[in-house]
Amino acid sequence: MKIIGAGLPRTGTLTQKEALEMLGLGPCYHWVNIIADLDEVELWHRALDGEDLLGEIFAGYDSTVDWPGGFVYRQLAERHPDAKVLLSVRDPDTWEPSYRETIGSFCQGDTLIGHLSKARREIDPRWRRYLELVDRMLWDEHSPFAGGWGEQEMKQQMLAYNESVKAAVPHERLLVWEVSEGWAPLCEFLEVPVPGEPLPHANDRETFVGRVIDGALAALQAWRESAAPGPS
Repeated sequence: MKIIGAGLPRTGTLTQKEALEMLGLGPCYHWVNIIADLDEVELWHRALDGEDLLGEIFAGYDSTVDWPGGFVYRQLAERHPDAKVLLSVRDPDTWEPSYRETIGSFCQGDTLIGHLSKARREIDPRWRRYLELVDRMLWDEHSPFAGGWGEQEMKQQMLAYNESVKAAVPHERLLVWEVSEGWAPLCEFLEVPVPGEPLPHANDRETFVGRVIDGALAALQAWRESAAPGPS
């Protein structure tokens, strides 16, 4: 592991994943890996329960950004003492609505994405376990947001989390970076040339919403077809 992303979700993490892979620091582990392969969920539950599985989970990956890697950035930093740590940040006034309208509505909201996810939970045991993992990492007492989900509370907790990372990681090992700053500070920190192409601009929200909705619709359709009575 060469790069450990400690930044919160909704801080341009899919752009970071694509950027690191462009720089030759991939493959990069990201939350999309779990959504694409729900068999990963049980490994993460076991890791959070205390089993030493991070080596197995991250085998073959040179970097990680977003959750769940960010949730265990301290353990990864101890395991890989030569790895650098990337703290992606964002203005709390734009981060909070982005978080609320994606992850918040998916987990807690009275929204289409939330209802589809809950419907899938009733017929798909692996999705149920996935949602339990989301709760453990983003909402329970050990998460950065254990203090409440209100607008101001979320902003304050986001800023407090960022400060905790800065306090935990030695200055020379840490880059605090916003994707709007572009390639230059990232490449200088990683000691790699600046690419000739622009920094990628991945649509985290569209990717997230699309994966959840498409996965729920596919699971519900498969369940409906399996439950349909055969010809009489």
